Amino acid sequence: MKNVFAHRQHPYYLAFIVHRLSGIGLAVFLPFHFLVLGLAIEGDAALDGFLAWTDQPLVKAAETLLIILLTVHFAGGLRLLMMEFVAWSDRQKLIISSGFAASIGVGLLFLLNG
Repeated sequence: MKNVFAHRQHPYYLAFIVHRLSGIGLAVFLPFHFLVLGLAIEGDAALDGFLAWTDQPLVKAAETLLIILLTVHFAGGLRLLMMEFVAWSDRQKLIISSGFAASIGVGLLFLLNG
């Protein structure tokens, strides 16, 4: 009997899932971004209070996760563009892995810089 879920073992499927989950994570972040923009409009005191709160280690970790989500989603978008416009090859597995590793690296560099 043929396994109907065999496609879920493929690296391209994992790249698809990571791209979708990173997009959902970014969509969850968006209302908080608008909230901070609203604080900036309210005045300096409200924004300064929020910025002081962001110095906490847990917030710094969340910012790092956000940067990783952003770079993973960007890499996933580039992967989709490559699938659309570039000839298909087995080398794309290496490119997908390299893009994911670079995304994690960018997030960690952001953490070290902060």
